[in-house]
Amino acid sequence: MNSFTIKDIESLTGIKAHTIRIWEQRYNVLRPKRKDTNHRVYDNGDLKHIMRIAYLYRHGYKISKIVGMTEEEIKQLSLEETGHKGNHLYQVYINQLVEAMIDFDQIRFEKIFHNVLLRMGFEQCILKVIYPYLERIGLLWLVDCVIPAQEHFAANIIRKKLMVAIDGLDIPQHPTECFMVFLPEGEWHEIPLLFMHYMLKRNGCTVVNFGANVPLEDLLFYTDRKQVDHIYTHIITNFPQRTLDNFVKDLGRLFPTIPVTISGPQIARISVPIPENVKVLLSMDEVLQYARRKQVPAS
Repeated sequence: MNSFTIKDIESLTGIKAHTIRIWEQRYNVLRPKRKDTNHRVYDNGDLKHIMRIAYLYRHGYKISKIVGMTEEEIKQLSLEETGHKGNHLYQVYINQLVEAMIDFDQIRFEKIFHNVLLRMGFEQCILKVIYPYLERIGLLWLVDCVIPAQEHFAANIIRKKLMVAIDGLDIPQHPTECFMVFLPEGEWHEIPLLFMHYMLKRNGCTVVNFGANVPLEDLLFYTDRKQVDHIYTHIITNFPQRTLDNFVKDLGRLFPTIPVTISGPQIARISVPIPENVKVLLSMDEVLQYARRKQVPAS
């Protein structure tokens, strides 16, 4: 079972710690345990309960009304709100996925994923729910609220869903372009790469996926023997500056005649001149344009 400080709860819910303390004193919203230092400590159940309260509070419900409800009524009202609150629907699904991950509840996690998939389709499911969920997991990591087992538990379910979706697409009969996609050595976050694989295949391209933690020499061995029109990679891991810059230079040196595209949150840290054959995608819009094979403005 995880434990959370009041600052963790503030970060995860968007409700100020001062406000949470007032709610506890005035409305008995939570009953945190106390450390020897008298600091508040919250458990998984506290986090899930306050996330639901925070959701209703942010969307117009007065705290005085919320605290008069049972826990089951609060949970049910959060679900009912999803039917007519537009983008708020996504936040509810994200919260539910976080809860299922914290509890290692695979059946519930997959059921939520399936419901989202049926409601909005695979692409929008990934863009509107799964990516923001992964960003939330990143925040959980920052405040030490998620242990590696929980992150791996959830990531592998999502990875499996992506691979099934990729396999479910028809093989392009007359592919226009051949893409090689990979993650560099030391990079293991496959979900964005798998989503790019899905999008490219859906848009009529042949995709050769080398997966995670791939030495560039392995790619060179393939490109020396097979036709590759584009190379794509995505970087999430916070590599040392020298490692990141050398990687970019090596892409230009080893594949001078093949267009290489890089995306991911770490590419803004590149400090060396970008080689002529390398292009960086700085926003999600640019990534989607690339995946849909639309012209992306020069960076």
